[in-house]
Amino acid sequence: MSEQAAQPIVGDGQAITPLGPSKMTESSPVKKAAGARTAPKWEADARDRVRGAIRRYAKPLGDLVARDANEGDTRLLITDFLCAGLGYDKYEDLTTEYQVKGEFADYGVRIDKQLVAFIEVKRCSQKLNTKHLRQVQMYAVNEGVEWMILSNGQVWQAYHMTAGLPVVVDLALEVDLLSDTGLAAKTDALFYLTKEAFKRRLIDDLWRARAATSPKSLAQVLLSDVVADAIRKELRRQTNYNADVNEIHRILRGEVLRPETLA
Repeated sequence: MSEQAAQPIVGDGQAITPLGPSKMTESSPVKKAAGARTAPKWEADARDRVRGAIRRYAKPLGDLVARDANEGDTRLLITDFLCAGLGYDKYEDLTTEYQVKGEFADYGVRIDKQLVAFIEVKRCSQKLNTKHLRQVQMYAVNEGVEWMILSNGQVWQAYHMTAGLPVVVDLALEVDLLSDTGLAAKTDALFYLTKEAFKRRLIDDLWRARAATSPKSLAQVLLSDVVADAIRKELRRQTNYNADVNEIHRILRGEVLRPETLA
């Protein structure tokens, strides 16, 4: 187990975009907008717990990074964060060294006795990379698990795996607990990894939204015949040049879109 920002092996899921800092203070009176969503108590409680854990573990995590702590020490902090921050029961929901065909995943995560995710831990100073993702992907494929989480304590990444030939892996979220991103944005991201949110499959909705608007998905839309024909008509309206649809496809593929979105 070894090596901070892995890329998807297949697919183009997008990372969480940090929210801007709020201009309102806790003491300032605020009128709720008409029809504004009020979070249910379970969600408010989960977010409060995550927020508190981020504050609580920031210094210990910073200390681990500063002294280049080993993987075992990193795992101790991650276990505490999974329980105190994300709401998992150490004995009921987490299985360490989960055996998969002679290999061992760092954690198997169970909710209502069903295996829902694997977590792979790397030492705090290691950058998460594709090699680590392939490692946990192997466990997920063999056990038929959709969700994979990579963490070195500081960076948390969640990937969704869609079975098939080939397997498709999308990055659903990524958060860096020691970054300058505001506490609210970190809380919003990690909320999806809480037991409560996972149980309600809220992270599935997040993944679908990210996957639908990924660069690869948008590139496929741009290369569709309907869009290419619309581009041809607009070009003719603006320039009086009647371009061929195949020519538009060629230019989009070769000069407009990034090669990695066309794989």
